[in-house]
Amino acid sequence: MLKDFDAKGVGSMVRYTLEDAIYLENLPAIKEILEEEPSLIDGLDKDGVMMPFLAAKTGNLDIVKYIVEYSRASMNIYDDNHRSILHYASMSGNVPTCQYLVERVGMSIVEGDNDLVTPLDIAHDNKYFDLEEYYESVLGVGLEQMYKNPIRTGFFPDPSICRVGNDYYMVNSSFIYYPCIPVSHSTDLVHWRIIGYAITNPAWANLDELEGGRGYWAPDISYYNGKFYITATYRLNDDGNVYRKQIVVSSTNPEGPYSKPAIIDEDGIDPSIFNDDDGRRYMLLNRGARIFELSEDATTQISKAKLLFYGDNKRAPEGPHLLKKDGYYYLFEAEGGTGPGHRITVSRSKELMGTYTPCPYNPIMRQTNESAIIQRCGHGKPVQTQNGDWYMVYLCGRKIGEGYSLLGRETALDPITWTEDGWPLVNNLKGPSNLQKKPDLPETVWENEYKDDFKESYLSTEWLFPRVPEMDGIVLENSYVKIKGSVYDLDSIKAKNILLRRQTSFKFSADTCLRMPKLKAGQNMGMTCYYDENTYLKFGVYRLEDKSERFVLKVEERIGDDYISYPDIELDETKSFLYLRVDTHFLKRSFSYSYDGLHYTKYLHLDNVYYLCDEGIKKGKRFTGAMLGLYVYGGEHQKNLDTRFEKPLYGEFDYFNYNPEM
Repeated sequence: MLKDFDAKGVGSMVRYTLEDAIYLENLPAIKEILEEEPSLIDGLDKDGVMMPFLAAKTGNLDIVKYIVEYSRASMNIYDDNHRSILHYASMSGNVPTCQYLVERVGMSIVEGDNDLVTPLDIAHDNKYFDLEEYYESVLGVGLEQMYKNPIRTGFFPDPSICRVGNDYYMVNSSFIYYPCIPVSHSTDLVHWRIIGYAITNPAWANLDELEGGRGYWAPDISYYNGKFYITATYRLNDDGNVYRKQIVVSSTNPEGPYSKPAIIDEDGIDPSIFNDDDGRRYMLLNRGARIFELSEDATTQISKAKLLFYGDNKRAPEGPHLLKKDGYYYLFEAEGGTGPGHRITVSRSKELMGTYTPCPYNPIMRQTNESAIIQRCGHGKPVQTQNGDWYMVYLCGRKIGEGYSLLGRETALDPITWTEDGWPLVNNLKGPSNLQKKPDLPETVWENEYKDDFKESYLSTEWLFPRVPEMDGIVLENSYVKIKGSVYDLDSIKAKNILLRRQTSFKFSADTCLRMPKLKAGQNMGMTCYYDENTYLKFGVYRLEDKSERFVLKVEERIGDDYISYPDIELDETKSFLYLRVDTHFLKRSFSYSYDGLHYTKYLHLDNVYYLCDEGIKKGKRFTGAMLGLYVYGGEHQKNLDTRFEKPLYGEFDYFNYNPEM
């Protein structure tokens, strides 16, 4: 709607829209326009920005107060990037306006947008020192003393944690990836590094016949009488009578090596071990929390399973953990399914096998803001610091686009406070935090492991394989990783030697250098963006299998039962090296190549790799996350190789750089 106003907002010579009036900070014009047509406050500018946000961005306190107190605008609205009115007010740097929104409207200083950017970050990044000082005074802590969730980005689902002295150890699900069940270490609960794995002996992994999404689920780590114990569900394919078993391994060292897995033939998922004060040991499993006694070495079931408590929410109760504190047994459960309804509940009893009473504040952790980036929060386990503080690690997921959790399920951390009547509350029932005060613990400093030049005699713990590689499948030699060509392509569970690492950021670039290979028809090698045998893309050098047997650069996608092959380009195979680079921005991928590592030529751009996530297609179990790395496909030539006269195909890669935008 157009209204006529003079420069002072009185009379009628200049024709204003509401957007004009806001930009000119003409409050009388804003009032008259909205009094005549209140619904205009819900309008958008040409860039899709809502009118209250435009007003907040001016920093004009009088205009913001009028819109808050007299217009029909709601204050629980967000833009497409999940930014609130306080995000926009922070862009102005105006302290009184932001103070009003914080203190009178109750806006959050630490709520993040889809990039986890908070109003505090905006003040800091724009060097609005007065505003940053005000925000820090409200929070009681400076930005440098805070951490962001998730603390473990990328494929780190189903966390379990324990403390030994001043050190913290965490395990996460690994499914069909080898080595199995990563063990991470930290001293501050925020910065973590993988130090080992629960199963590193190829003969003990038993992954070769398993489809993607099966394997080792929801592990738990605990410490008892000088040993670390890890238990997990071993999930088989759906083609037999037994689908689930439990395994237990132990070691005196957190990094391992761990013992051969002991098998416990009790059906269920999400096992955890509870050690009572009397020295008796127990395992808990879903559904709900079933409990049975273990032998002292935790390798044998010595009693029948009994239902301890089904759960408060009564839907998909799983992930049970027991904690004994102040005379109570506290039972933590994950409920509501692993989607938007995921949550953590707690119940307690004075006796282990007694009647459990649900917490009146349940769920003690759940995301209730449907538009927030951090969702499906659940499957948590508490830990007490050496200082007496309490925290909980729990899984979460961040969805982008039309609901795609590209990075998989991740690990978050929030503080626990205890009520006067002895109930634990995670983050004071506010749901997952975006920005949170760091624990009062000595900071862990890990060296950057994003770049690998393969100079060591062993692979970094960041690297994984879908199932166990061949004994001679990976060779580290002369600062190269040499990958033996697989007889089977990436669409087969029999594919071998696929070298992968987690995608930990929605924005990244990755590049590698390979020695120009001598390929036979049908062979190819290069980089892969991988989810499982049903969904991946390949970006590499190919010797075509047609009559031409051309040597080309090519991208291929597999999306369920569909293959998409993009137009190739001829390569100069007289060159010694070929450099490949993948640039990613959320669901977009761009592919470039170079012969010298300095001057890159863009080859192809894909707008939507939605299939590299749990929700991408409906086929099989999909619980992991996007990966990226290197592969070599030898095909029929490798299968029919006469080793008396021919050597197997090896792809030689000089380095692999992964550069996430954090």
